[in-house]
Amino acid sequence: IKRRVDRMMPLAFMKPGDSAVVRRVGGSDEVKRFLANLGFVDGSTVTVISEIHGDLIVNVKDSRVAINREMASRIMV
Repeated sequence: IKRRVDRMMPLAFMKPGDSAVVRRVGGSDEVKRFLANLGFVDGSTVTVISEIHGDLIVNVKDSRVAINREMASRIMV
């Protein structure tokens, strides 16, 4: 079951199976650079694979990435 997300919200609020497009990445320049290196850039599609205690495993740019709740809350989709 795939569900597309239509309104902007933090990546941290998405559930397994949800897909969305990254619209904005917040945080310091260092955080933005770190997330960009993982593939979280404006326009990239993110799909949540699983969620454990707020931490997410996502597919982004053909890679599977684990991201904690704090970082996921800085990525707006």
